[in-house]
Amino acid sequence: MTRSRLRESIYKLLFRVEFYPPGELDEQTDLFFGSDEWPEKAKQSEQDYVRNKFRAIVEKIPEIDEAVDKNSKNWTTSRMSRSDLTIIRLGVYEIRYDDDIPASVAINEAVELAKKYGQDSSGSFVNGVLAKFV
Repeated sequence: MTRSRLRESIYKLLFRVEFYPPGELDEQTDLFFGSDEWPEKAKQSEQDYVRNKFRAIVEKIPEIDEAVDKNSKNWTTSRMSRSDLTIIRLGVYEIRYDDDIPASVAINEAVELAKKYGQDSSGSFVNGVLAKFV
C-alpha cells in the first residue's frame, strides 16, 4: 500500500475524532479496519502503522490545535471545517513530529487530501495554514 493511501486511512480515522468520545476511538479504529475502506489484503505492518500514527496524532491534538490557532491568521480551529481541520492536524503532526516525512511532502499530501475531501478552496487554505509551520 502506498504512503498516500496509508495517510488517507489515517485521515479517515482522524475525522472520527470529531464525532466520537475518546473512549470509543479504539472501537472506531477496529470498525474501520473491518470495513470496506480497509483492503483485505493489507499487511499487518500497514495496519499497525496506521493505528500507531493515528494514536500518536490523537495524543497531540490539544498541542497541535493550539499551534494552529496561534499560526492561523483570522482563523481558529473552531471556525474551520471538520475536514480541513483534520487534514491540517495530520499535516502539522507530520511537519513537527514525523522526522521520516519532509515538510514539503507533508504539505503536498495534505493539499491533495484537501482537494479530494474538502471544498473548492480547501487546497489553498490547507496549503496556506501548513506553510506557516515550515
